Amino acid sequence: MTGEHELRELVAGSGWLTRALTVVRDSGLPDAWIGAGALRDLVWGERYGGGFDPATVRDVDVVFFDPTALSREDDHRATARLTAAWPDPPWQARNQAAVHTWYAAKFGGDPVAPYRSVAEAVATWPEYATAVAVRLDRADRLVVCAPYGLTDLLGGVWRHNPARVDVAGPGSGWPGIDRRSAGPA
Repeated sequence: MTGEHELRELVAGSGWLTRALTVVRDSGLPDAWIGAGALRDLVWGERYGGGFDPATVRDVDVVFFDPTALSREDDHRATARLTAAWPDPPWQARNQAAVHTWYAAKFGGDPVAPYRSVAEAVATWPEYATAVAVRLDRADRLVVCAPYGLTDLLGGVWRHNPARVDVAGPGSGWPGIDRRSAGPA
């Protein structure tokens, strides 16, 4: 995948994100990954800003896949497990196997079909730049899930992913940001 080496270097250069990835891996959550905003904040902060500041991360999106634990309470327990291991990051764990049970009620629109994997869920995230997740394997190698590649993430491009969210629709859960690039003009 184009850009995977650069992403690996950026992640390896962040002790904070590496620690977060280690906590997630060691948490015992099945098929657990970190994705979306924290990863984008790291990449865009390092490439286009003044560096990455973990204190500015609003939440650390941890996604996992467990078809046997579909309640919101299970998500809360997963978040609590991460917080017990490292209290500093603002963890937010969500079981992607359960999204179909709450998505329409929270965001409106038609019900969604159950996802079959984390990769299938990541492919529906609102922007291509944030439709990326990473995890550490048992040998401390970074594994990347980027259904649309890394071009937008590494290029500082903020582009809508039409797979799930309607930018204009009320209750879409997407702020309607029309910014097309975070990188240099």
